[in-house]
Amino acid sequence: MLVHLARIFDLIANEIGDRDALIWGTQRFSYRKLAERSRRFANALLDAGLGCQRERAALRPWESGQDHVALYLYNGNEYLEAAYGAYFARAVPVNVNYRYVEDELFYVLDNSNAKAVVYHARFAPRLEAVRRKLPQLRLLVQVPDDSGEPLLPGAVEYEDLLAAHSPNLPPLPYSPDDLYILYTGGTTGLPKGVIWRQEDVFYAGLGGHLPGFPRIESDEQLLELARSGLGGRPVVAAPFMHGAGHWTCFNTFHRGGTVILPDETRRFDPHSVWRAVQEHRADALGLIGDAFALPLLDALKECRYDTSSIRVLVSTAAVLSPAVREELLRYLPDGVFVIENIGASEAGLQAMSFDTRTEYQGIPGYQLRENSVLLNAERTEVLDPARARPGLSGDIGWVATKGHIPLGYLGDPQKTEETFPVIGGIRYCVGGDRACYAEDGRVLFLGRESFCINSGGEKIYVEEVERVLKSHPAIYDTLVVGVPDPRWGQRVTAVIVVTPGFAAPSLDDIRAHCSQQLAGYKIPRSLVIAEQIVRSPSGKPDYHWARKYALEHSVPANAEA
Repeated sequence: MLVHLARIFDLIANEIGDRDALIWGTQRFSYRKLAERSRRFANALLDAGLGCQRERAALRPWESGQDHVALYLYNGNEYLEAAYGAYFARAVPVNVNYRYVEDELFYVLDNSNAKAVVYHARFAPRLEAVRRKLPQLRLLVQVPDDSGEPLLPGAVEYEDLLAAHSPNLPPLPYSPDDLYILYTGGTTGLPKGVIWRQEDVFYAGLGGHLPGFPRIESDEQLLELARSGLGGRPVVAAPFMHGAGHWTCFNTFHRGGTVILPDETRRFDPHSVWRAVQEHRADALGLIGDAFALPLLDALKECRYDTSSIRVLVSTAAVLSPAVREELLRYLPDGVFVIENIGASEAGLQAMSFDTRTEYQGIPGYQLRENSVLLNAERTEVLDPARARPGLSGDIGWVATKGHIPLGYLGDPQKTEETFPVIGGIRYCVGGDRACYAEDGRVLFLGRESFCINSGGEKIYVEEVERVLKSHPAIYDTLVVGVPDPRWGQRVTAVIVVTPGFAAPSLDDIRAHCSQQLAGYKIPRSLVIAEQIVRSPSGKPDYHWARKYALEHSVPANAEA
């Protein structure tokens, strides 16, 4: 089977062409229509001279021989059409965060060497401010919106571009080595472009080999899944500019499902999400941990939407607290299947937790996929689950993935070598997440090493503390950070948002609550109250903001560990 994302989508569109691929408000896009519009966009790229310039065999892991097309867009059909259109043309779509200011926008467009940009009109002034510094840009495609921004000089309107080009493509030598590039969120520094072969990303995270399903090895097997419609009808609220958003779409398409978008796609609107569930009888809902679950829960309390069609909840990319999950499930039908995924831009899907409401035990444990392991603290060998000391006081390892993993980081040989080491003759991706085995063999994910607090020589993983804090009824949301302390080196500080209708808890209240579940050195010594927790559009917490806010507002506690 030739694994190429455009070819796969075309095969499926030819098989189930009349089925809805995308529903967005009153708009419906069949598989046939979405594929046809994507091919028109591909021909526009080819006419502009964009595509594959050098084949993979002539390149080093951190290099790309294909032209890059930046997608500076909100969610919508245009994002998916432009992405697939780039793949059809053997170019590579590149995700751009629509929250970026001018300097950040310039960095990604320059770092990716983007030759084309597809952008919503609302972003035209920001793009205009940097385009003169980007001489490699050949094609600007503007998607109209309600902003009233005029067409940039030299740009072309999206629909005009499609209308001017045929849906019939010339023969192209598609290859499984053609690239998929995903820019990271930059949570630990500047965004980095993760370079995947399309075959690798298909099997790692885009549905080629999901737990519980056989690995897709043939066109007929792929088409059988597409005919089955097992992709369901998920509402996708996560931004497509992040993997959590467009990976859900690709997974849905590869199983013949229908992606449903909320009416409001410029920001996360929980009422818009529930209206989409109710109106279109969605059977699945994707969460970005508590960042989505909390406002969705608040919306259900304000207005009782019909949620009877929901069968599956999928949470990824951020922590879903047990208390929040349990309360949300009370508003959903009995027996809703809950899937919590752990993964990374650099690794794909690494671990999963399957639970139903009746089986839920509140244990944050995950089952590693067969291609993921824990390395020892020195990153020299794989931890044996049968011999590793379990629990947080045992062997804390590094989460690593082998097999279908990326080639490297675009233009960064040093970071490529650091993140993708060869250990025992096997190449791994080691992205920086720490974890340990539980006594039952599952894995407890502790979070990023870069967000770990070192207090008095003890390592404290913030997600563990945050989970306990979120079980306090007066704490609506929280981030935990370390701030400088003359005695402890770093002081554990909780930045909290108070639950509406509750009085703000005192530090003593919080310490008493945490003392039942956490060792003394992990319990916050400082408490800071904020109006809201700052997160990215995809729900990822902004720890840099939290640390700065804590430094500006925290007062040391006299409490001792």
